[in-house]
Amino acid sequence: MTALERAALAREIARVARANAAGPACACGPQESAANPAGPSRLPPSADLARLVSYALTDPGASETEVRRVVQEAQAANFHAVLVQPCWAALAVRLLAGRGPRVASLVGFPHGASLTPVKCLEAETLLRLGVEELEMVINIGALRSGDLDTAYLDIRAVAQVAQCRGASLGVALELPRLTGPQRVEACAIAKLAGADYAITATGWDGAAAAPADVALMRRALGGQLGISAAGGIQALADVRKVLEAGATRLATGRGLAILREASH
Repeated sequence: MTALERAALAREIARVARANAAGPACACGPQESAANPAGPSRLPPSADLARLVSYALTDPGASETEVRRVVQEAQAANFHAVLVQPCWAALAVRLLAGRGPRVASLVGFPHGASLTPVKCLEAETLLRLGVEELEMVINIGALRSGDLDTAYLDIRAVAQVAQCRGASLGVALELPRLTGPQRVEACAIAKLAGADYAITATGWDGAAAAPADVALMRRALGGQLGISAAGGIQALADVRKVLEAGATRLATGRGLAILREASH
């Protein structure tokens, strides 16, 4: 990280910390209400709600039959994207052939501990296959160790790969594993390193997308980055909570069930 980048990051961290001062963050999240006064007071119509959903199938044991079903369902529901493991990215691209949902896939998933050149190679390979959105996992260990340079440069390198090919990059921040100050740092790093949207967490360890985490991200990121709530979104009530907290999109494998619930 250059001296200018380091100074910009320090200023951003300080700004976010001040913005969060009204609701001090701790290891379990801000203590204030997660509701965002500027957020939507009611759910959008089902058709608009579908466009917020990344329909996710990230089970590493998913079969080809299951992947084909999920892609077909995503296309029929007109979801924003279908999110699959890298080994199924080419199949999803081929099945959709540019019609309907975008194809999204994963980089450094689920631990974020891959070497940066490996993440870049994975990203480049996926983009060459036709993937339009990448979702990478932040280097959690570097962030928790206070090595902000490594965490920043890891995201920046993948962001540059994505930008060169006109793709979007989301970064899973793994907020449930971070302390309050680390959450602030993660948001600032994702913003300045070139992410297009930030993701609450992979949800791989069972942690649900907490509205308090989404609210913190909204305060930190303002309207400059999208916010994706992921993990534990099982029903319409979960969707309502995260949207009211400031989420702009959702990642869930329960998209069809949620749409059916919204239409009743």
